Amino acid sequence: MSKSNHFLNGTILQQAITASFVKLDPRVQLRNPVMFAVYVGSILTSALWLNSFSPSASESPWFVLAIATWLWITVLFANFAEAIAEGHGKAQADSLKQSRTTVVAHKLSNPSDRSATAVSATDLQIGDVVIVKAGETIPLDGEVIEGVASVDESAITGESAPVVRESGGDRSSVTGGTRVISDWLIIEVKALPGQTFLDRMIAMVEGAKRQKTPNEIALAILLAALTLIFLLVVATLLPYSVFSVRASGQGSPISMIVLVALFVCLAPTTIGALLSAIGIAGMNRLSQANVIAMSGRAVEAAGDIDVLLLDKTGTITLGNRQATRFIPANGGNDRDLAEAAHLASMADETAEGRSIAVLAKHQHGLRGRELEQIKPHFVPFSAKTRMSGVTLDGHEIRKGAAEAIEAYVRDLGGFLPEDVRTTVQQIAKSGATPLVVCRDSKVLGAIELKDIVKGGIKERFTELRQMGIKTVMITGDNPLTAAAIAAEAGVDDFLAEATPEAKLALIREYQKGGRLVAMTGDGTNDAPALAQADVAVAMNSGTQAAKEAGNMVDLDSNPTKLIEIVNIGKQLLMTRGSLTTFSIANDIAKYFAILPAAFAATYPSLNGLDLMHLSSPATAILSAVIFNALIIVALVPLALKGVTYRPVGAAQLLRNNLLIYGCGGLIVPFIGIKAIDVLLALGLG
Repeated sequence: MSKSNHFLNGTILQQAITASFVKLDPRVQLRNPVMFAVYVGSILTSALWLNSFSPSASESPWFVLAIATWLWITVLFANFAEAIAEGHGKAQADSLKQSRTTVVAHKLSNPSDRSATAVSATDLQIGDVVIVKAGETIPLDGEVIEGVASVDESAITGESAPVVRESGGDRSSVTGGTRVISDWLIIEVKALPGQTFLDRMIAMVEGAKRQKTPNEIALAILLAALTLIFLLVVATLLPYSVFSVRASGQGSPISMIVLVALFVCLAPTTIGALLSAIGIAGMNRLSQANVIAMSGRAVEAAGDIDVLLLDKTGTITLGNRQATRFIPANGGNDRDLAEAAHLASMADETAEGRSIAVLAKHQHGLRGRELEQIKPHFVPFSAKTRMSGVTLDGHEIRKGAAEAIEAYVRDLGGFLPEDVRTTVQQIAKSGATPLVVCRDSKVLGAIELKDIVKGGIKERFTELRQMGIKTVMITGDNPLTAAAIAAEAGVDDFLAEATPEAKLALIREYQKGGRLVAMTGDGTNDAPALAQADVAVAMNSGTQAAKEAGNMVDLDSNPTKLIEIVNIGKQLLMTRGSLTTFSIANDIAKYFAILPAAFAATYPSLNGLDLMHLSSPATAILSAVIFNALIIVALVPLALKGVTYRPVGAAQLLRNNLLIYGCGGLIVPFIGIKAIDVLLALGLG
């Protein structure tokens, strides 16, 4: 998927300009009450321009035409802001649509004999089983039930490196539209045509199913209420003006064109014009981070997150435990321990098993043996026994968790030496994982496996703490190991020996306290917790159940992406708040431009409000209207890019907002309106 950050490229710009005129449809304008009021005002001023040619008209046709033109421009600029934000989503959707092709699927009537029938992918149903060989495209979303293969997912993720998909575990989910590049897969279909993950991605980035978030709806209601209030205020000014002229015997009643101009300038048009664009741009920024949000609500919720649940392995640590030390029992021999550990690891293809062999070779020069000659009987690791090993020359060599080995040697009449027990505790306290090795009933010693904490992760957690976000590490390790790693990584809390039930209970506990919780997951066992979390990020490499339970999917399958998602959510909220502050503040300058121009003839004392010393009443009013339009298009890049977020406290954020966008909103209009007035005076002169 495209990750372009060019907001104003030629194609999108051209499409946005065209869409700006298409969106003049009244049915479209009615969706935004603030801009609909400006739209009606534009129609009214256009009618007033035609009427200005009559002898009874009080305003010159050029002035009315200028006001009408700039009101239409204001509406077009608002449409442009929304259209250019939508344009980025549509560009991303177009790139995704290119990968959506009609695929011939090979349906298996009986998976055991591999007899396949060629059918169209559109004819497949949920539960159907298909075989996909190297070079073929996966027809629909599904779960791998047999086989291991490399899959090219670049059409969806944008990453060229293939990924491994296999049956069982957390890498069994496949996406329709991706391509198998080696071996074969037997897949059970889990989605109907038109309802695949790719289809949902296209719909979301296009904005076709974008729903306004609760905060966005609340702000829209507030802006509509303010617009209504200003409408009522402006409506009362006409009879007031007529009465004032009669009572004072000087001046002339305010004209309808001036009333419309005053209303448009006082209404919160700036934020009203940019509100939709801000929401769409937030979704786009998430898409550029290779995350697909299934709802805008989730993006917004990410900005309000209080608690962050993170897996230890692969998120906080590198997820690749390595053997670092052999620690023999008292009276034992270091080489003897290393040799036994090496033999027990010969059939262990895990990263831990290979690291034991590497360490034995490095420290003692031990090398692999010809298996045909020694004729070993390997015992694979299982979750039930929590150990593995080999039976060789009548000896049973085992390595595994301390509790499992202790129970094993006790059954054989042996025991776990106290010094080994102490060593195990020390390894666990240091944040490493201990393995104990035995030969028959004799315990030979322990192996230290260390999972390295990722570089820079502690600083990231410090930033989150400054944001007011509590970080909780989730791990299956024992409490001692979990505590040590938690301290090294700098997380606020941890959940050790975590089970799906424990995760779910922890999330509910935080939510009962009124906190919003975010977490990541990739397995079927994570689905209940993901469904309960307020922001649930499922890994694209994970199971179908996890992706269906989450409200976001990370296409890169990077658990640390959750931190970036929180930043994007906060940036969305900050952008909306900052531009709202600016919009309300910049209306103040317009009072000093339009009110003296409209009423100074009747009330000369109002000339004191003309702080900008504008050239004439006509240029004053027109300058305010022009500035009101131009500020919208000037703020479009900021609305699309978003306000830069820095991890500081809420009080500091508020101060920065008021200082930059509050004071900026007060000062900029005075400068802008005065500059436009000078240019108008020069042009008219």
